[in-house]
Amino acid sequence: MRKEMSGSFCDDQLMRIKMAGKLIFLDIDGTLTEPGSNVPPESALTAVHAAQKAGHKVFLCTGRNPDMLAPLLKYGFDGFVGCGGGYVTCGDEVIYDMPMTDRQRDLALDALHESGVFCTIEAKDGSFGDDDLGAFLAESEGGNSEIMRWRAALAGNLGIKSMKLYDGRPIYKVVFMCRQAEQLEKAKACLEEEFNFCVQTITEPACLNGEMINRAFDKGRGILRLCEHLGMDVSDTFGFGDSMNDLEMIQTVGTSVVMANGNEQLKAMADYVTPSVTEDGLYAAFEHFHLM
Repeated sequence: MRKEMSGSFCDDQLMRIKMAGKLIFLDIDGTLTEPGSNVPPESALTAVHAAQKAGHKVFLCTGRNPDMLAPLLKYGFDGFVGCGGGYVTCGDEVIYDMPMTDRQRDLALDALHESGVFCTIEAKDGSFGDDDLGAFLAESEGGNSEIMRWRAALAGNLGIKSMKLYDGRPIYKVVFMCRQAEQLEKAKACLEEEFNFCVQTITEPACLNGEMINRAFDKGRGILRLCEHLGMDVSDTFGFGDSMNDLEMIQTVGTSVVMANGNEQLKAMADYVTPSVTEDGLYAAFEHFHLM
């Protein structure tokens, strides 16, 4: 049941939060920052550092790969769940690392490209996109936080290289964009048993976007791996997100928070809805839950 922004936890829950350190997980695009940005609002950084000073650990929990999220590490996070759960760190220690096999990568790209789907592939240390993806996105106005992130990425903020420069290094995820859901059917027939096709909201003019995530991992299981590593109970976790690729995180954490700028379906599942990323939403939620 969702708790409104004006709601509050009961006294014993708030006391428990104050008494014990929590693990806090933050999506980046549309949650910690505006989509495609590497600069959080000052209020968000104030909240993060105050929470850490209060004894909590704060992790990034994102679909971004380590290369794309690296500019945010200077702000002092305690680790991250990256690649949608495929690469997980605690401090400087890598505790999970699960790239695609070459077979999975080749099947996915062949099937998607044969169906006219635009693709971006993400390695640990770089991302590569189809050369005509920028033109496709220019024809699709508006969009969810992932669409906006990729516009920013292709503009140079996140360093997407041409697919022609891809050198065969291991990849963790395939991001796809197309006009019709039917264009994904061939890839699904090959790989749906091994991969979850996470599809975001369709925008107008029609732009269906999403990502292929290995069924061996997701953001929720990345959180569970960190809980096990640190000897923490999942009930002592908070998760903050905005889009449907945050679904498993929201379903897993002890307390789920979704931004007001987020997906309506996700907001309906959340324990709490906080103001948008541009309205100091993280600070408001940290304050509400006495995390700082």
